[in-house]
Amino acid sequence: MAKRKSPKSAANTEIEVQEVQAANAPFWETNQNLILYVVGGIALLIMGWWGYKVLVVEPQQEEAVAAIWQAQNQFERDSFQLALENPGGGYDGFLGIIDKYGSSAAGNSAKYYAGVCYLQMGDFDNAIKYLEDFDADGDLMPIMKNGLLGDCYAEKQDYSKALDYYADAADAGNNNSLAAYYQKKLGMLYEYQGNTEAAQKAFQRLYRDFPNASSADWRDVEKYLYKAGAGK
Repeated sequence: MAKRKSPKSAANTEIEVQEVQAANAPFWETNQNLILYVVGGIALLIMGWWGYKVLVVEPQQEEAVAAIWQAQNQFERDSFQLALENPGGGYDGFLGIIDKYGSSAAGNSAKYYAGVCYLQMGDFDNAIKYLEDFDADGDLMPIMKNGLLGDCYAEKQDYSKALDYYADAADAGNNNSLAAYYQKKLGMLYEYQGNTEAAQKAFQRLYRDFPNASSADWRDVEKYLYKAGAGK
């Protein structure tokens, strides 16, 4: 004769009901400590960033802007060494501004100026260093950054990298006149290397993708094509 199962005690039944209720409880109720910990962590991150921005970034930017103008004056006079190191009046040159305020927007601009100074002075390795470190954005600066890096590598006779940077300059930013200038340089460097087919393609793209009747580079594209061998 089969044994009958004994009825569950009231205590056991209550435990099972509690277990079922716990398994089906909302996530918030069962994980309050975890959620509060995560929310608190996010709040701390936000407050930390706000404090860094207000107490560090904004004051640095103000100080950097006040310091950079004298170096810019020397830069505009083509006094590149002075602009880099000692613009006068007790002010920092671009290198000092980078050291002190490199994380600010003005410090970032100083990297661009330093790169151009070194390029003008013939120190192409330092020019590359600072231009690569420069964070370019907007419609013009990505074109300028890539184009100037192309100039640096062209001066170093590393023509493969120069061609890559000129091509990047023509595709970066949003300014057809400036992009066309570097597209022309791309074609001219291909021509200089004797790669007439690539030069022709570069000049054809200049004519096709950057039409500008006021630009001598665009108007004279047939001359470039002829020199590259298309008219022979």
